Amino acid sequence: MELRAQVPTIEPLPLETAKALALLDRHHLRRNAFIAVHAGASFRGRQWQPERFALAIDELSRQTGLDFLLVGGPGERASAERIVAKAASPVVNVVGALSLATLLAVLGHARLFLGNESGPMHMAAAAGTPVVGLFGLTDPAVWGPVGVASVTPRPSMPCECIARDLCRRPDPSKACCVWQLEVKAVVDAVCAILSRTVKDVEHAL
Repeated sequence: MELRAQVPTIEPLPLETAKALALLDRHHLRRNAFIAVHAGASFRGRQWQPERFALAIDELSRQTGLDFLLVGGPGERASAERIVAKAASPVVNVVGALSLATLLAVLGHARLFLGNESGPMHMAAAAGTPVVGLFGLTDPAVWGPVGVASVTPRPSMPCECIARDLCRRPDPSKACCVWQLEVKAVVDAVCAILSRTVKDVEHAL
């Protein structure tokens, strides 16, 4: 008997889809024409610097013309506010404003997900959205997104430690290697995924 790997998928409830579409319309975001950005993670060392997210957003805005939506939980508002303050491009910030069920529906309408190794990264993949997931010490071959087109930028390993007061290698949940990731590598990864994937743009009503 042939065994086939199961690819996780999650279908949002109709009510949550309606909430998500209303939110996008309220913020004038066209479906499949925005990048969902998640700058949070369970440990500070897994969080790519907000200033670098802002630089990446500005460069991607210039190159792609796509819009940007910041998502995340209530405890991630500070990082989101730093991104909004640093970015020259318009960024819609709904961090802390969505339930997980509504977030799933929103992610399903994104052109692409850009964010740290985290639960929302896997939710985006399960919703069928292409993913650029930012990794540090954790091996993306084991913990990366599955079932969708994805790129997982990661600094060269082993990396030079730049946060000895926080880093507790070899524990990947306590390492700050993702801080070594350069903006250009992330921008290039996003552009590579966009060039080989298609999601039809739906215009807001």
